[in-house]
Amino acid sequence: MSALQLGHEVAIYTTHHDSRHCFAETTGDGMLAPLVHAHGDWLPRQLLGRCTAACATVRMAFLAIHVAIRERRRAHVFICDGVSAPVPVLRLTNLPVLFYCHFPDKLLCVERSNIVKRLYRLPLDLCEEVFTGMSSTIAVNSRYTAGIFAQAFPLLRRLGWRPRVLYPPIDLNGFAARPAEARPRLGPIVSINRFERKKNVVLAVDALAIVRGRCSAELFSTVQLVIAGGYDPRVRENIQYKEELMARVAELSLGDNVQFRPNLSNAERSQLLREASCVLYTPDREHFGIVPLEAMYAGAPVVAVASGGPLETVLDGETGFLCQQTPEDFACAVLKFVRDPSLTLSMGAHGRAHVSKKFSLEAFGAAFQALLLETVDLHAVSSSRYIAPLVIAAALLALAFAVVPAVLSRLLR
Repeated sequence: MSALQLGHEVAIYTTHHDSRHCFAETTGDGMLAPLVHAHGDWLPRQLLGRCTAACATVRMAFLAIHVAIRERRRAHVFICDGVSAPVPVLRLTNLPVLFYCHFPDKLLCVERSNIVKRLYRLPLDLCEEVFTGMSSTIAVNSRYTAGIFAQAFPLLRRLGWRPRVLYPPIDLNGFAARPAEARPRLGPIVSINRFERKKNVVLAVDALAIVRGRCSAELFSTVQLVIAGGYDPRVRENIQYKEELMARVAELSLGDNVQFRPNLSNAERSQLLREASCVLYTPDREHFGIVPLEAMYAGAPVVAVASGGPLETVLDGETGFLCQQTPEDFACAVLKFVRDPSLTLSMGAHGRAHVSKKFSLEAFGAAFQALLLETVDLHAVSSSRYIAPLVIAAALLALAFAVVPAVLSRLLR
């Protein structure tokens, strides 16, 4: 959207686009809907329930080939988001590539307890580092991610790569302010996250149980925790984690005080944030986190874990509270809003001003435009240094999808 507002022509390519699980701007009459092209969805996402990362690499490489053929004469720069597999293919067009890293994929695979998994991941991890290093410019979504990037990719660090930080924005038009005539009142305590275990939403449930023990039964009867967020019935973890959360709510006898509202529409999400007394953001070491920005702009203070992206977005004691990742610490923060609803209004006003200044589309657009120009300029003086990495990357990719499957098949016999 920022690129369009800056006067650039844009085409968006993806391997999968589901109108039920996507940004509203990319479907129906949305501003970006005519620009979205999906190719390669016929390729498998998994092989017998396994090899998700390898399949994602193949799907993205296929998509990159399609894009390179179709857009090589029209494009001036490619932007690759999240997965670096397309980078070497796009570089063959001799056009600049800006890679935007949300978080190294190698660090998302935490289960490496057996030799088969380690052998499987080895070439994928090597490919990720080499492919990422082929970019003309690398940007990350926070200073926290920049530090993780340096740790995860030691080769790139030794080669002098220093990713630029480009904070994601929010569309301020999508989140109306609380009514000016608002009176202090207790609204819902809100948690918005995907239904994944790493989001640690159970922390919000356990904190609520402690809140119950610290206030009167009459006051607690007015407290509602709303657990909302993205829920995909095709994803086994989403199903399992929602069931685990519901079981925990039942175990703690909190059924009258907890609502589950998966897959809210944009309008419902905006309304919920505008009514919230506070928003609990429970992931630890989150790469960035858009939800705290949306909450603060809607006038809801944020209670977040004091790690990762929230350290760069939430002003502790001004726009919310940064806490240790314990039910006790979160409960203490929540109780402040339960006992004094006026705190929501004062902190909410600070939060809205803070987000308006630092995380608007306009602020992002200025930084994004500068990064685009830098990417083009760097490509003009350094394109020749990618010939050798391209050869290395091709060899690594061949290893990933030829040698390793053969080894795995023997080990699994």
